[in-house]
Amino acid sequence: MKRILSLCLTMLLTTGLTIPYAQAVEKKEVELAENAKSAILIERDTGTVLYDKNADEKLSPASMTKIMTLLLIMEAIEKGELSLKEKVRTSEYAASMGGSQIFLEPGEEMTTEEMLKGITIGSANDASVAMAERLAGSEEAFVKKMNEKAAQLGLKNTKFQNATGLPVADHYSSAHDMSVMAKELLKYSLITKFTSTYEDYLREDTDKKFWLVNTNRLVKFYPGVDGLKTGYTAEAKYCLTATAKKGDMRVIAVVFGASTPKERNAQVTKMLDYAFAQYTTHPIYKKDEKLAEAKVSKGESKLVTGVTSEPISILTKKGSTAKDFTKKITMNQDLKAPIKKGDQIGTLQLKKDGKVYVESPIIAKESVEEASWWQLYKRAFGMFSQTK
Repeated sequence: MKRILSLCLTMLLTTGLTIPYAQAVEKKEVELAENAKSAILIERDTGTVLYDKNADEKLSPASMTKIMTLLLIMEAIEKGELSLKEKVRTSEYAASMGGSQIFLEPGEEMTTEEMLKGITIGSANDASVAMAERLAGSEEAFVKKMNEKAAQLGLKNTKFQNATGLPVADHYSSAHDMSVMAKELLKYSLITKFTSTYEDYLREDTDKKFWLVNTNRLVKFYPGVDGLKTGYTAEAKYCLTATAKKGDMRVIAVVFGASTPKERNAQVTKMLDYAFAQYTTHPIYKKDEKLAEAKVSKGESKLVTGVTSEPISILTKKGSTAKDFTKKITMNQDLKAPIKKGDQIGTLQLKKDGKVYVESPIIAKESVEEASWWQLYKRAFGMFSQTK
């Protein structure tokens, strides 16, 4: 068993009246998505469910599938395995995708940044497959990574068969699972640079200039909406995973199976209005804030810095404050090199009255490579010399 070093510190977050924490699904005193097959509303930082309707029902996600595709792309960028300026080549297979597309031609190259514009603004299937092939060698191999990531996130009602959401048997997700994927994607603040753009151009300096208009109209018409992804097929009907931020609070609303785009947008709007009217977020940590250090054995460095992997907040009812929460920082002991930047090396918990309200991974701020035999020798010799 790994030895665990636990540091528990009592933390007074704010002063004022202690109020119950928003920890469970809101009782359905109001109906927020009556014309959808399923829906969910969550606060992003805590993951607290504020409303749900049939949130675990397995349904076709259509192009909301691309949220997972985008998540894997953003992870690769974060790890330095992919850059925004890298040119990605389009295969004949990627160019053959139907549905929404940016009409990539076989052999055509676009930068990762341009591909991301195509996926996020135009819901481009061809760009999605081109990026899948770049990251995994083939769409099939990429889909395996998608399902592995779904399992890692604990998603019980999701199975992917492609990177696009084009109709295919045995390809499904749920409102709950989609909200978790969106929560994870939003760890990467860069993504909203793309998903919040209402219109843009590709091939701008050529005779094949291509106009992109965001399929998520709420980006333009609802203040604070800056993503994330629409979806439509004849089977799935009109779907949307939306996110909006006002002040310190960010929420995610998911709708499956609305009958029209207008109805889909109306129900998402209703959920967003409800969240911002009823709840308040109290920020505790920003992403990438230093929390602690952990010892590393056989590494070039003896220590690795642990930082927050995402924004950390407390959620309360509107007009109330939070206090008397305890933070618990647990850093893994016996860490051995190599450690990659972004690897989980501990856990942060916010607790109250013995109950965990927020739990989030602590990740490595930097990579720690294995020490050479010469470094280990000098280290051991130094320790030997000190004992004399």
